[in-house]
Parts: sequence; structure tokens; C-alpha cells
Amino acid sequence: RYSLFYNRLKNIEENEGGLDKFSKSYKTFGVNQFVDGGIYCKEWAPGAEAVFLAGDFNGWNPFSHPYKKMEYGKWELFIPPGQDGYPPVPHGSKLKVVIRAQNGELLYRISPWARYVVRDEDKVNYDWVHWNPPQSYIHKHPSPKRLKSLRIYESHVGIASPEGKVASYKNFTYNVLPRIKDLGYNCVQLMAIMEHAYYASFGYQVTSFFAASSRYGTPDDLKEMIDVAHSMGITVLLDVVHSHASKNSEDGLNKFDGTDSCFFHSGHRGNHQLWDSRLFDYANWEVLRFLLSNLRMWIEDYRFDGFRFDGVTSMLYHHHGIGTGFSGDYNEYFGLHVDEDALCYLMLANHMIKFLHPECITIAEDVSGMPALCRPVAEGGGGFDYRLAMAIPDKWIQIIKELKDEDWNMGNIVHTLTNRRYEEKYIAYAESHDQALVGDKTLAFRLMDAEMYTNMSVLSPLTPVIDRGIQLHKMIRLITHALGGESYLNFMGNEFGHPEWLDFPRRGNNESYHYARRQFNLTEDHLLRYRFLNAFDRDMNKWEEKFGWLASPPAYVSEKHESNKVIAFERAGLIFIFNFHPYQSYVDYRVVIWHSSLIVIFKYEILLDSDAAEYGGHQRLDHSTEYFSEEYSHNYRPNSLMV
Repeated sequence: RYSLFYNRLKNIEENEGGLDKFSKSYKTFGVNQFVDGGIYCKEWAPGAEAVFLAGDFNGWNPFSHPYKKMEYGKWELFIPPGQDGYPPVPHGSKLKVVIRAQNGELLYRISPWARYVVRDEDKVNYDWVHWNPPQSYIHKHPSPKRLKSLRIYESHVGIASPEGKVASYKNFTYNVLPRIKDLGYNCVQLMAIMEHAYYASFGYQVTSFFAASSRYGTPDDLKEMIDVAHSMGITVLLDVVHSHASKNSEDGLNKFDGTDSCFFHSGHRGNHQLWDSRLFDYANWEVLRFLLSNLRMWIEDYRFDGFRFDGVTSMLYHHHGIGTGFSGDYNEYFGLHVDEDALCYLMLANHMIKFLHPECITIAEDVSGMPALCRPVAEGGGGFDYRLAMAIPDKWIQIIKELKDEDWNMGNIVHTLTNRRYEEKYIAYAESHDQALVGDKTLAFRLMDAEMYTNMSVLSPLTPVIDRGIQLHKMIRLITHALGGESYLNFMGNEFGHPEWLDFPRRGNNESYHYARRQFNLTEDHLLRYRFLNAFDRDMNKWEEKFGWLASPPAYVSEKHESNKVIAFERAGLIFIFNFHPYQSYVDYRVVIWHSSLIVIFKYEILLDSDAAEYGGHQRLDHSTEYFSEEYSHNYRPNSLMV
């Protein structure tokens, strides 16, 4: 794998002047304005017979501005400035690339490199708008330094409002970012930023890869949002979709030059049978140019601090993970079923990012457990910094759905939370946007279900269902946070147990926005119990910020007691003790401490208590109590203490 990567990189160095120049192609492809006011246009359309540029600037004459055919399927056009020195294609004017296909048909296409596309309310398809304002937004704040502990707030700009509408970049900047900061998250991961024609696709059916979604505002609005986040010390990651592309042809990449291939594999291999989308040909030189340039544009133009790569499992294997289970056997990760070209692209992408912007972070969404995916490229690894611990949310769902409380298996929970590849960093999460979508349920909704509609008020009795749900919601999130990985992720609203599910406006729900919103106002009502969960999540993050357990070595698990339903472990000098028993409490319970000194007596105090009143608990513990270590052997360690 490293040999394939090295040969590709060497070819780029020899034929393109290096990776720096190769990945800077976003500044020459598409439609770009020169300093003297002229317009330089460049496209790759290997299957086209002829290429033209049409738009408002030439009265939509499809033939007045023909491109010149170059080598390797490239086409170029230079439009000189007007007599008055003004650019011939004004800012805000609409454009189309006109392709004469091999059968003679004229195709009106949006450039794959378009920076801004909009859709009028009375239209179905998007229009390409030339974005070149006289004064672009100027970033004022530097990016935060690379974080040791990532606490990620997974977000969607469009639903980030209690109102039933598509929310804006401005709303996120001034209403949501302060909330994220207050909750103690130091990183925001933005979904659905790359332009997608179908809102209900959650941003995963991308149509314009270089365009920030216009449904939330302008490119400058997004730049301001990222700049303000940086001023708060918040790192900003982009959920990038390079695993597939929308099948749209009128306003997408599909059949751009009139052929079935171009950016994609032709025939069956170029189609994803479950996602109904197109699959990139990662062995193609121009596809590599397009995708690598895309990453660099988001970093350098918008100042994103890194990426979460979506659908990595689909990229890694020719079977795309469809109908395939992964047991961890190495035969599942090495063989002809692996798409080595896609893996090589990921290695090139990570190498380029680390070479040009070493402070950037990359995350892989891979459910298969591909070995070395998060090891350096120089070791033959994939080069990612983190991978998502995708087994953890599945385990919590399985436990809650299938088991009675008294049947929870402590050893199985600990195994799932600690089962990760040595020296590869994992992002732990109890639930993400996947669990919030219609057809699934969030943890809060699984735990409390219909009673969330009637019994979340402090004026109503604390029923057993609500009581159990609130306590387990906190415990599940804390043990996942502290034991499950080297970073932590939460989807917006889930921190306070957001009720119901997430469903975008579509024909099946009468285009309703009722479920396409986040009711942050629920945490501000002191008569509702949502504020308890919100406060616990905030304080959990604040303590991590102080003690840094995510950046510490893996925890030492000293107890996973099946009959007592107790899990105890130590990490970052803190002792975490969880009692999952449905009805049994304990006094004088002995737990191990890691320190083995026979001379020093260590004193412990309670830092975070899920049973505290401010978190909706029953306040059964005295926080003024001090706990002292003893030279008393327990669970094969020389020292312990009583709690």
C-alpha cells in the first residue's frame, strides 16, 4: 500500500510540479478572475466534442465563447477585460458550461468547480452564480492550536433553531456558537455544508463540491461563522463527502461531459446500489486533482481546521460493506476485495493535509476496523488522526432494546468501550445524528419514550420511567466519555435528551419542518427536567477540560462486578465508579486505587455526582465527605479505599 502511495506521489511530483501545485488547481479550474480583470476558465470534460461558456454576460449565447481543447481532456478559455477595465463576467451573474456531447446534444451544466449555486423558489434545479465580490470576508482570528482533547459538537446549521425553518449561518454564529462554548465543547463538526440539492439527504448527496450551501446564506456568512468560532477557541471541522456523489446531472457532477464516466467509474462499478449515487474513480488523475483540491480549498479559503471523512468503509472495499460483517480477521482487510485506489487516495489526502497544514485534524468514519487506518502514512497507514468508535452506540441501543436492567452485562459493556486498536485514537460517542433520524430513536427517547410528552415537568410526579431515563442518560454518556476513547462526540440537542426524532421536510411528511429543528429553548425553562441533563453534560466537559482524561493513557479498569452491577476504573488520576444496579445501593464499598505507595495516604473528594440535585438526582451522597486510601489489598492491587 505504501508502495502504491509512493508511486502516485512520485508521479505527481514529476508530472505536476509537486503536490502543492497539484492540489492548488481550485485556483485555475472553473471560472477565475485575474488581477487585470480578465476571466480565465478551465474544465476537464474528456468526453465532450466542444465546450462553451454562456450566461448573463453574453445574453446566454451558447456559442459566442468557445473553449480551446487542450491535452488530456482539458478545455481552456480566456475572456479579456472590458474596455473600461471591468471584469467581463460580473459578480452575481448566472453562468452555465455548455457541453456538446458526442451525440451532438447540447448540455447545460454547472461547473464542477463552481463556488456558489442557488435555487430560486419556483425552480427545481440549482443555478450557478459567479461569486467574486469586490471585498470578500477577511478573517480576523487565527485558528486554535491543535487540541489534545477533542470534545466535538456535531452540528447541522439548517436545523439549529427552535423555529420551523431553514436556519442560517448568522443564526449559528450568534445563537449557537455561544451555547457550544458554554457547554464546554471545543470543536464543532459541521454537516451538510457542501452544496446538496436535496435537503432531506442530510448533506450526504453532494451536488456541488466547492460550493458552501446557499440555503443558509452566502460564502462570506460561513467564513464569518468560522472566524467567530476561532475567536472563541473552537476548532471547526467539515463533514466531507468524497465517498460518492449525487446522481443529479442538471446541477451535479453526473454525466458532466455527456458520458457515463468522467469523474466516476462507468457501468455497474460506478453506482452505489443502496445510496443510489455515483462512485468516484480514484485511479483517475483528474479525479485525484479534483478531490485533493477540494480539501485544500475548504482549508485555505474558509479556514476549516480539518475533516471528518464520511463513508470511508464504502470507499475501502469493492463490496462497500454491503451485506458484509467484520469480525477482525485480517483476511477481511487484505485481499482483492479491498479498493486499493480508494485507500491510496485517502493516504494522499492525509499526506497532503499534514504536509501543507500539519495543524489540521482528520477523522475516518469506518465501521470495518481497517488496521492502521489511524497510523502515519510513512508506516503504511491511512494517515488519519482519529476514527469513530461506531460499535459503542450500537451496543447501547442493543442493551436498552433487548435487556432488562438486571441482565446488563458489565464485562460486555467494558469490552465494547475499551476494544480498540493499540495506538490508534478513537472518538467515543453514545449517539450521533444516525440515532436521531426518523426511523430510529435517541437514547432519551428509547429510555423515556411517550412519557417525555407528559412527565418532563418538575411540577409533575417523578415517575419511575423518567427517573430511570434521566439517571441512565447521564451515566451512559459519562462512562462513554471517560472510558470509550481519546475524544468524545455529541450530536446537537442530544446532550439534554432532545425529544422526538429528526426528519427533514419531504413529500412523505407534507414538507413539514416540525421535526427539522432543535428546541434549545427546552433547557432554558426551569420547570422542565431537560435542564438537568444539559447541566450534567456541561460539567462533564468542564471536568475533562481540567483533568484531560481524553488525552490520558487508557483507563485501568479495576472492577466489572456482574452481580453488584458496578464498574470502576481510574484515568487521569480520577476514580470513576458506576452503579448500574436497578435497585441496590451500597455502603462501605471497597474500590481499588492505582497508586501503590505504602508511605503516602491519598485523599479523595467527589467531583461529579450524577445523583446531585442540580442534575435531577436524589442527593444521596454527602459531598463534604473525604475518602482516604488504605494499605488494603483489593482486586490484586495493594491499596484501596471505601466509598
